[in-house]
Amino acid sequence: MTDLFDSAPDSAAQAPRPLADRLRPHQLSDVIGQEKVLAADGPLGAMLAAGSLSNLVLWGPPGVGKTTIARLLAEGSDMAFVQISAIFTGVPELRKVFEAARLRRAQGRGTLLFVDEIHRFNKAQQDGFLPYMEDGTITLVGATTENPSFELNAALLSRAQVMVLERLSLADLERLAQRAEKELGRALPLTAEARDALLEMADGDGRALLNLVEQVAAWKTATLDRDGLATRLMRRAAKYDKSGEEHYNLISALHKSVRGSDPDASLYWFARMLEGGEDPRFLARRLTRMAVEDIGLADPQAQGICLDAWQTYERLGSPEGELALANALVYLALAPKSNAAYTGYKAARALARDSGSLMPPKHILNAPTKMMKGLGYGDGYAYDHDADDGFSGQNYFPDGMKRPALYVPVERGFERELHKRVDWFAKLRARRQGGQA
Repeated sequence: MTDLFDSAPDSAAQAPRPLADRLRPHQLSDVIGQEKVLAADGPLGAMLAAGSLSNLVLWGPPGVGKTTIARLLAEGSDMAFVQISAIFTGVPELRKVFEAARLRRAQGRGTLLFVDEIHRFNKAQQDGFLPYMEDGTITLVGATTENPSFELNAALLSRAQVMVLERLSLADLERLAQRAEKELGRALPLTAEARDALLEMADGDGRALLNLVEQVAAWKTATLDRDGLATRLMRRAAKYDKSGEEHYNLISALHKSVRGSDPDASLYWFARMLEGGEDPRFLARRLTRMAVEDIGLADPQAQGICLDAWQTYERLGSPEGELALANALVYLALAPKSNAAYTGYKAARALARDSGSLMPPKHILNAPTKMMKGLGYGDGYAYDHDADDGFSGQNYFPDGMKRPALYVPVERGFERELHKRVDWFAKLRARRQGGQA
């Protein structure tokens, strides 16, 4: 039977293959940007050198070579390469894939099953791979842009090694651009600054870069500068999932930059989140938490400044109100830091759980009835305002409990003054209680 495409006239014009497909590497050494994994001393390189390919999960952002690496692994291992997507594949299709792999195995050939977007399968569907992985019917190579620890079940992860692939650096993207120019047979019509802008637009995604290169190469124009490029190409939106791992990664980076007293890094991560579409109210809430948790009483004004900035944002809205949040952010980054009150609070909660329902000492209990007075409630209470220095030094912890030191101020900011007060009261208390003894 004649193939339909074979009957087309020889002169029929064929659409050129996309540049990304034409530049797909033919051997692992041609893969750009994943040397840490593929090098001879890297985890995947060492596995290949040993001649034993195990089940894998390739975790990395889009456009870093996950599909290419899987295909080359199959070729290098003389295995049949079968590719499916978790988005379009259901249980009936999976059964057919497993049955075909079983037949191949009976004929002496293995199957590398590449599952794109493997995190899209639910937990029960993921369990369906396990028996075929265990008996060697398939060698599974899953690809995911999501954290496998959160998206893949423990049983599957215990049978596969996770290989972390990294976003391409600007240097990696430049090498890829040069490879594309060689394939096209001409240089891109861009100034050096415009070329840098093009690489930045790709945002670490090799496939995206090649698509951009293909657009630029098709233009019939003189050399373009950065502004000329910007008028013709839209900047790629930064990858940011407001409810996913990227959200937590960036807020962690922002919080730790403030804690580390780095206003420049703090502003950068703050801007990254806003550019990604983060709700400024979430950031206002998080800034207030930073003031309470990481600055505390080292600068008692910090919390009020955050609340004022939050209120200013509510009145002005975006984008003007975001500047108020940025002002508060810089203040927090440069403020003296102390988590002494936070640490003391957590220690107090733990002590409260461990000590159960111990009663306060009787001398600090009110005695509103005759019976309570008869039981000794309030006996011996010293009214602090009547004492020298306004301090009686009495014990306020349950009887028999060893006095803990929960709040230990640091020698930074306003807590220097509080440290002096804590020490002063401790000495007075020891003197007064010693006198009472």
